[in-house]
Parts: sequence; structure tokens; C-alpha cells
Amino acid sequence: MAPDFALPDATGKVVTLADVRGSNGLVVAFVCNHCPFVVHLARDIGRFADESRERGIGFVAINSNDAGRYAADAPERMPEFARASGWHFPYLVDAGQEMALAYSAACTPDFYVFDRELRLAYCGQFDSSRPGNGRPVTGESLRQAVDAVLAGDAPVAMQYPSTGCSIKWKPGREPGYFGNKAVLN
Repeated sequence: MAPDFALPDATGKVVTLADVRGSNGLVVAFVCNHCPFVVHLARDIGRFADESRERGIGFVAINSNDAGRYAADAPERMPEFARASGWHFPYLVDAGQEMALAYSAACTPDFYVFDRELRLAYCGQFDSSRPGNGRPVTGESLRQAVDAVLAGDAPVAMQYPSTGCSIKWKPGREPGYFGNKAVLN
């Protein structure tokens, strides 16, 4: 099940899981402002989110990076990044990093797709495009996962992990990883 949350956006407005859940499912994306992998996909993430919401799939982005050590990811910089990227979904601040741990997020961007009962159906990449690899940004991996959820099909068999910048953990919060699951040290 999707871990519940109540997180503020950059203005302090608290948004909950229930607020962003769509009638047919939910995508939770762990992102930040400075990561070149997020910047590479940012406009396409916005377009994909708009398409998904039209199909009854909620969309939310969460920034869990330590803004104290990474000023580019500070909450006051998030609204401009979201506007410039064409994001029309909540972009939330996980200052305590509890949600990154609860979701076992490892990097930015990292995507989670949940069905209408909020069961995890996908965890992985947006697509195989990376900065500098020459592959077009298509959203293919995430699109296949959302299509499967909408069709009521089993989760996508081939789930490729996200590649990007590691989440910038606060000192002492760094999880250890075993496979695809975070384990607190």
C-alpha cells in the first residue's frame, strides 16, 4: 500500500495522499530541482502528469533532498522550477525525509505507480533516456505501468530501476540499501 503522507508545498499548504489520489490510481515521483536527470525529463514529466490526470491517475512530486546542504533544492526555489517545467501537480517538501524512507526512494527521479486500491504496481524509471545518451524522452516505462493499472492488468513484468542523482540525505539519515529496499542504519 502507498505510505500515507501529509506534506507541505513550498507555501506551507499541507497536501495529503487522499488529496492527490486519482479515481484510477496514483503516481508518486521523488524529484528535486538541481538533478540533471530530473531537469532532462522535467517538461515531459509535466506533460505525462497532465495526461495521467485526464485518465484518473493522480500525480504528486516529492522533494526529499537536504535543502540545508543543497540550496538549489530549497523550498523557495521549488515553485519556479515547477512553473518552468510546466508542472500542474503538487510539488511537496519532505524536509524530515520520512517519505523517502517510507517509499524506499533511492534517487531522483524515482517513480512509483499505485492502482486504485493504492497497491504498488510499478517502481522504476520514466524511460531509458538519460542526459547525453541520445535516446528520446518518451515516458515509455512509466506509460506502460499506468496503462497496465488502467487495464486492470498485472504489474509490468520488466521494471527497470531509476537512474539519477542519489537523494541528498541529512547527516545520520542515510539508509543502507538491500536490493530495492531501504534499511535504516
